Amino acid sequence: MKSAARRVAHGAWRLLPRDFRRNAMAGVAARMLAKPAASPATSHGVIVAGDVAGANGLAETARLFHETALRHNLARGLLPLGLPSVVPPPPAEPTPPGAALLAVVNAPILPVGLLRYPKNFTANRRVIGVWAWELPVVPDHWRHGARFAHEVWAPSQFTADAIEHLAPGRVRVVPYPLAAAPLAVAGDRVTLGLPADKLIVLTIFNLASSMARKNPLGAIAAFKAAFGASPDHLFVLKLSGVDDYQDDLALIRAAIGNAPNIRLMTQTLPEPELRGLIAASDIVLSLHRSEGFGLIPAAAMLLERPVIATNWSGNIDFMTQETSALISYKLVPVIDPRGTYQIPKAVWAEPDLDDAVAQLRRLAADPAARQRLGAAARLHATEKLGDAPVLAALSANGIIC
Repeated sequence: MKSAARRVAHGAWRLLPRDFRRNAMAGVAARMLAKPAASPATSHGVIVAGDVAGANGLAETARLFHETALRHNLARGLLPLGLPSVVPPPPAEPTPPGAALLAVVNAPILPVGLLRYPKNFTANRRVIGVWAWELPVVPDHWRHGARFAHEVWAPSQFTADAIEHLAPGRVRVVPYPLAAAPLAVAGDRVTLGLPADKLIVLTIFNLASSMARKNPLGAIAAFKAAFGASPDHLFVLKLSGVDDYQDDLALIRAAIGNAPNIRLMTQTLPEPELRGLIAASDIVLSLHRSEGFGLIPAAAMLLERPVIATNWSGNIDFMTQETSALISYKLVPVIDPRGTYQIPKAVWAEPDLDDAVAQLRRLAADPAARQRLGAAARLHATEKLGDAPVLAALSANGIIC
């Protein structure tokens, strides 16, 4: 009887919206955890924790920070931290004492993840949260995670400004160190099955990151308006996370319709091959409504690809009119069918379709302009996204070898 009751309760729980479930878990976990004590003045190295094996932006971010720590002899481990349904349990071996914890998980997940570790895990340990968010305001339930971080790192000034009211005086802008080492790139048009004789426009995103925010329907509409059914132009839409978002995928397929020059890719690619896809493209297009940072545009710039992107939110920290084709926009109330970003009075950008069409046509028609823009982009992103900000932030937190 008890087992049947548990199954019924579990089934009812699963029927609740995912974000509601996660928020409830964060609140319960926060009440069960002891608040971290005062931070030690000095930490010997740093443990990076998060969804370290995942195929998403935060997972890649965790790996980037760990690689930077390794290069400077500051790495003391790479640990799984997150929801039980997403990351494996903690390892049995003890973690190095005296090392700081760089928790690359968003605020609501931090207490849930910490609850899986021993009670003394954060004792005498500096805890730094690395949080990504894509609106000018953050959800109220993020306050649960704010209790457990001595400092918060935000990837852009846009995100830092949003988080500041939750952790006043404890937020630092630390861009992701994407340019700290040469990007690993694998594959080309031949191995990726792409034609050699077409101009390729590329959009990449994970459906778990919110279709409404990433705005692929706007990108499809812009490409169609710019080039129609031209056989000389190919739009590649690379998606991941499709299994859990079949309704979104159906909307995307409907928007593509029978367009002969739009290709949908849904297979999972390792990070080097994903970058190979970027390098094999002629233009990278991001008509997002909001970004906390923008890993794909940043990687494209470092790979010397011209980027067309919305001129708003976190990507503006490393994109300028001289290094990218930035699209005008108007701010509109957020409408998010999933509810993740449905916060009272929240706004995001609606990119101007006519501007996007004009920029697509301009760059498609001018190979020299694409080359100039890509070269300027690489130089600028290399300067902005190196490891110096990370090393300065580690030093400011008293983290030494």
